[in-house]
Amino acid sequence: MIDFGRFYQQIATGPLAPWLEVLPAQLSQWQRENLHGHFRLWKKAIDHLPALTPGQCDLLNGVSADSDNLTPRQRQGIETLLRQLMPWRKGPFALYGTRINTEWRSDWKWQRVLPHISPLAGRTVLDVGCGSGYHMWRMLGEGAELVVGIDPMQLFLCQFEAVRKLLGDDRRAHLLPVGIEQLPELNAFDTVFSMGVLYHRRSPLDHLMQLKNQLVSGGELVLETLVVEGDENTVLVPGERYAQMRNVYFLPSAAALKHWLQKCGFTEVRIVDHAVTSTEEQRRTDWMTSESLAEFLDPQDNRLTVEGYPAPLRAVLIARKP
Repeated sequence: MIDFGRFYQQIATGPLAPWLEVLPAQLSQWQRENLHGHFRLWKKAIDHLPALTPGQCDLLNGVSADSDNLTPRQRQGIETLLRQLMPWRKGPFALYGTRINTEWRSDWKWQRVLPHISPLAGRTVLDVGCGSGYHMWRMLGEGAELVVGIDPMQLFLCQFEAVRKLLGDDRRAHLLPVGIEQLPELNAFDTVFSMGVLYHRRSPLDHLMQLKNQLVSGGELVLETLVVEGDENTVLVPGERYAQMRNVYFLPSAAALKHWLQKCGFTEVRIVDHAVTSTEEQRRTDWMTSESLAEFLDPQDNRLTVEGYPAPLRAVLIARKP
């Protein structure tokens, strides 16, 4: 089992303390109902990883750690165990000679987002739909005091815990296997990130309100999502699949999304970036060997998905809670 007790102790006396009224019961229920054979294998791989204090650790320019005290055999053992946690989708990571070449170049997204956000130094941050936690480590690299990621996927939790162990058991970041809809209205985070989540929500305005309810007054929302070209009235509602994904519900234009945020009561809403997703940013690798973006685009016209919709275009919007 994953031990969440230290996180409970860490938030017991601060602004996140009201979360303890529901969180322990939610995580106990998750452990009873969601753990299966794969989880036990993944947890075994984590347990066999060495507990290391890195001699060199860089969270500012990437997520990397190394030590001069490891033998080649120990380094190979680390890679073997990390490969038991495949597929790795968000990264990359460089850990004791093992370079995890993830499906997504999440560092590219971070480079697009970072110039536009308020400095994270000293902030308490929530990362919604955090995946394996790559961006959480980059947030710590920018000086965040505490980063909490939420994502219900078991594999992502195990990948995060493996990286945490190799980074010296850093307790400034925590990943909890819950969804945003399970959080009470905490109104406690200085910055909330929602990146790559909105288009998976059946009710996008509800999602935006849930994000707003986690922010302190004056707090900042960083929203990154799929969009389409168009004016403030343009919204694509795909059929059964979009780029082979089943759970894609609404793709607004960036202008429409700005309007949605304003309708939800956010202020100072800015569209700060548009980027077409390339097959260099999202691709098959030896750490994620199944189909990726190249197989999801029309082979005759990469401006379209295989279903005939506009190819993935992503936007970043920044907004503030009054």
